Amino acid sequence: MALETLLSETLGIVRKPFLPKVLNKKLTLITGGSSGIGLAVARQIGEAKGTVILVARGIENLEKAKKEVEDLGGTAYIYSCNLSCTESCKELVEKVLAEHGPIDVLINNAGRSIRRSVNDAYDRMHDFQRTMDLNYFGCLQLILGFLPAMRERKKGHIINISSAGCQSNVPRFSAYIASKSALDAFSRCLTNEVAQDNVNITTVYMPLVRTPMIAPTKSYDYLPVMSPERAADLVLKSLITKQKKVTTPLGSLAEVVYDVSPTTATRIMNLSYQFEEKLKAYQKKQKEKAAKTQTA
Repeated sequence: MALETLLSETLGIVRKPFLPKVLNKKLTLITGGSSGIGLAVARQIGEAKGTVILVARGIENLEKAKKEVEDLGGTAYIYSCNLSCTESCKELVEKVLAEHGPIDVLINNAGRSIRRSVNDAYDRMHDFQRTMDLNYFGCLQLILGFLPAMRERKKGHIINISSAGCQSNVPRFSAYIASKSALDAFSRCLTNEVAQDNVNITTVYMPLVRTPMIAPTKSYDYLPVMSPERAADLVLKSLITKQKKVTTPLGSLAEVVYDVSPTTATRIMNLSYQFEEKLKAYQKKQKEKAAKTQTA
């Protein structure tokens, strides 16, 4: 994690002088903008005197986020939207275009994560459907809604927040990683269609970040997880560089290991999966044993 900390601090030093110029007179829309990575990005845009449109479901948290951005010197507009709903996404696009005109930057940050093995999901098709609804179809609808104006104006930037899990193929996240991978594949194809229109597409492969999304998994409480502020630096770096792919050293290493030896990568991940399964089975037995002792 020390390497990622150094990376983040370096990005901050490089970014700060350029960000106000990059954001000058630009309108940035951030989904999931009321908490976590989205709010951390919005705060830094606010510090750079930029303008953001924050989108999330809860209006109360959106109002708090708006105040934070404006207290820092930025301008913020807020919209409540259920990004898993087709009609809600359509209404959002229509309202934003009608009230603000074309946007310059779209940051697809809102997401849903489910940590459940396939073994425990045989009868839970809805897990896969609801992650696709938000992580893929919701993002896709916003892209399709705002892209035409970007192409017409010959400028625009779409930033998709993906997951380092797409690089490491981590077990228990098949629904989540599949939905993120779908957006990754769409974006790569789209890039090859809009390059002549000066529309840039960036995918940011995020490691674990300390956000409300990972809170239900208590084992993450003890891991060296990246902070939202450091994660925001990765997003803001892409605003400046407009590179197609932003990742971390660990994410890149995971890709290399899989490319060089898929069998080795699979064995490593499978061992971690088996270890946790055995640990869960042991903990279950211990609880049952304790329960029997109490009732005896």
